[in-house]
Amino acid sequence: MQNKKQENFFIRFFKGVIIALGFILPGVSGGVLAAILGIYERLLHFMAHIRENFKVDFMYFLPVGIGGVVGIGLLSKPLEFLLEHYQVIVLWGFAGAIIGTLPSLIRASTSRSRRDMVDVMWFFFMLIFGGLFLFFMSKIFGTIPANFIGFTIAGMLIALGVLVPGLSPSNLLLILGLYTPMLTGFKNFDIVGVFLPIAIGGMVAMVLFSKGMEYLIEHHHSRVYHFILGIVLASTILILIPNPYSAETISYAGVTGITIVLSIIAFVLGTLLGLWMSGLEEKYK
Repeated sequence: MQNKKQENFFIRFFKGVIIALGFILPGVSGGVLAAILGIYERLLHFMAHIRENFKVDFMYFLPVGIGGVVGIGLLSKPLEFLLEHYQVIVLWGFAGAIIGTLPSLIRASTSRSRRDMVDVMWFFFMLIFGGLFLFFMSKIFGTIPANFIGFTIAGMLIALGVLVPGLSPSNLLLILGLYTPMLTGFKNFDIVGVFLPIAIGGMVAMVLFSKGMEYLIEHHHSRVYHFILGIVLASTILILIPNPYSAETISYAGVTGITIVLSIIAFVLGTLLGLWMSGLEEKYK
């Protein structure tokens, strides 16, 4: 029994490390990763009914939270280096990983009801108009200063990325100009300037929006997941398209044939990784 508990602890810790990718990788949603790893709906219920079974749920998610913090700390520095020196290859790898998760999301979208025309319309609406909104978002709203208030907003967006599977907070932070300062703060373990306001913003968003999201999942499951599918595909396309309105967009300037080949390889490997992560849901659900 003790080995089983230890195994469960380390499995949940590892899931936290994986979910941390959704906090810092452009195009990746922590909510999607949580759904793929089989803990999304329990997390949503916990946040929406925090006083119900608090001790049990808290102890269940404690290793997930520890894994998330460790994952952020471990991954931020190498990610910053890779994005600085191999941006195109890395972002194509990210895109592949997201594409690899789509079959799991498609299955989830019809797990409770059959797909209908309204679902299809939701998908294409979010794919087209959601994509256009994300593309022009920085032109509409401008950039946000990288200070305590800015990182509090970043924390709220990160929490929404967990509550709304498919919403990539890193994509939004890239567009708003907060991504690189956040990554630098994570790398330097800036507790007061970065971690604290992000934690505050995240908790506020979780408390404010978790009940609403739980209601939508419970009563409009198919609609929500087709909404998610549209956002996932739109945000994946956008991380691969140069955006003149974003200072942190992908750039193909100086790309060589070797870079193209390596990007294709990274995309394929990323797709296989996404498919593997999707398989974890069935294994550990």
